[in-house]
Amino acid sequence: MTINLNALHHIFLLFTLLILIVMIRKRDTTLICILGIFILGIVATSSLHQGIMTVFNSFIFAIIELMGTILIISIIVSMSTILGETGISEIMISPFTKFIKTPTLAYWIIGILMMLISWFFWPSPAVALIGAVMLPVAVEVGLPALAVAMIMNIFGHGIALSGDFIIQGAPKLTADAAGIGVGELVSASIPLVVVMGVVTTITAFIIMKRDLKSGKLRSQRKSKEINTKEEKSELRYTLTPGTKKSFAILIPILFAMNVVIMIKANLQGGDATALIGGTAIFILILVSILVYKGKALEEITKYLVTGFKFGFEIFGPVIPVAAFFYLGGDGFKAVIGDLLPETSQGIVNDLGMALANSVPLNGAVGAVTLTSVGSITGLDGSGFSGLSLAGSVAGLFGAAIGRGTATLAALGQIGSIWVGGGTLIPWAVIPAAAICGVDPFELTRRNFIPVVIGLTVTTIVAIFII
Repeated sequence: MTINLNALHHIFLLFTLLILIVMIRKRDTTLICILGIFILGIVATSSLHQGIMTVFNSFIFAIIELMGTILIISIIVSMSTILGETGISEIMISPFTKFIKTPTLAYWIIGILMMLISWFFWPSPAVALIGAVMLPVAVEVGLPALAVAMIMNIFGHGIALSGDFIIQGAPKLTADAAGIGVGELVSASIPLVVVMGVVTTITAFIIMKRDLKSGKLRSQRKSKEINTKEEKSELRYTLTPGTKKSFAILIPILFAMNVVIMIKANLQGGDATALIGGTAIFILILVSILVYKGKALEEITKYLVTGFKFGFEIFGPVIPVAAFFYLGGDGFKAVIGDLLPETSQGIVNDLGMALANSVPLNGAVGAVTLTSVGSITGLDGSGFSGLSLAGSVAGLFGAAIGRGTATLAALGQIGSIWVGGGTLIPWAVIPAAAICGVDPFELTRRNFIPVVIGLTVTTIVAIFII
């Protein structure tokens, strides 16, 4: 298939490179993103005022796309705040401290739990569950919040989502586009997911231990509190020890019931997240009523406002970046209009297809190309939007080479999801970053080296499998 790249593709590619350079230099990308959106709008519409409007409308589109994540994070923070101030969270997490005694144990136990829950319910609800319960335990034994966020990213949004062995949403999209069965794709992806997971987690662990020893990695949790230390101390004595113990037992039971309901009602993704968010709201209400009694009506609102302030403060720097990259996918038509060529599959997918069409065909080049195509399509921060493209390119390459279609498709799927599904794109890592109270840009920088090493080794292994 011939892909005709026009000025919009080249502008998007140029600003993508500029954004990556600015990120690597640890500078803020907001101005670059706004200029990129503005220029794309002007070039696409040939109108100055339409270009100005594009900036604002792209922000609206990004906020709408991210709103579900903003809400769940805000609500979890609201609930966590009152649980911390009343001392309930300390009692609730105390049993876990018997098993998690060191940063090493925290790393692997949290990671494995995150992976298992993500396989069944996908990472977003898993982040809420794991973050609310396990983060305080990890911090208590000396594992910084930034490291906890990295663990949740790598094990959940990386290993679990890139394989998606249980729900099989990702393999279905990729396999259909590649013209092969889902079972064939899953079988081919197992060795690659294992290699990617082992290499990335071990690399991240080694780097984490090194930085902990040198003091480079420290706790960076930013707790948003509405009360002073004296007020917090007073709240701790508002509830009796028996009441706090009852809540410490009830809250995990309620979240465990959420898991059972998810299984029985087959709730996944956004629906599962909504169940957890609704449960957190009712926990906040119940605790507030018992603590504040007649003043509960006003205090519930204050806690929710605190959570929303936290959520939007965390998302604020990310919205301009997300707004720019959403224009590389479905956001372009929604924000600017249907102004791309008729054959276009979106700017990002067009660039990926152009790359695939510009290289010679053999097993080694095919593997490198599929990893590159998957990674490029993951730049929109979705992880799933480029799966159909990765599958179709794998089908073309597999037919030309005469073998390896399933392996190539699995490799493209791994590249797309690891990059865009929640490890290397700042707004895609926000669920984990916000729950842990860390900077999403710093989190992506910490994920970068382990993920790139993992993708490199996995690509080399795929070359020998094809």
